[in-house]
Amino acid sequence: MATAFFRSSLSAPLRWPLLGPTALPSTSLFASPAVRAFSTTPAQNATLNQVLRGCRKPKKARHAVSPALSAVQAPMLKGVCVKVGFTRPKKPNSGERKTARVRLSTGKVISAFIPGDGHNIQQHSVVMVRGGRMQDCPGVRYKCIRGSMDLGGVGTRVSSRSKYGTKKPKKASVG
Repeated sequence: MATAFFRSSLSAPLRWPLLGPTALPSTSLFASPAVRAFSTTPAQNATLNQVLRGCRKPKKARHAVSPALSAVQAPMLKGVCVKVGFTRPKKPNSGERKTARVRLSTGKVISAFIPGDGHNIQQHSVVMVRGGRMQDCPGVRYKCIRGSMDLGGVGTRVSSRSKYGTKKPKKASVG
């Protein structure tokens, strides 16, 4: 009974009560609501052999580059420095990258890179942290924002000053 009603509703023409039956042209596009005008080819189903082989698996979701920020959908978060120190980079590189362990306002503790030459951060300093990993430091997925909160800007910076929280130097006035 229900299938007969369903079939009759699919084959019945679409009714437009406000416009009347002759307002729209009777083309096959408007003949039944089951017709999908935007698709030219039908969707392919997997064959039995493909299903048995298990070839059609969904793609794995990509992991977040900075998960502590993507969990709360925030571009940057405030945090308190727990510890300030160095991180040694991975194999081909050498040196000491300045990093800070930061307890974010959400409660998570993360490792953040301090960009630029020199810094004035110490324990209990309040910093702003953004996403962006340090490629040659394992486990460092965040960067501190220079020139905000307790972290000062790089004073001697001439180029890319906006990334390092530095104002434009004053022009020398001719007396």
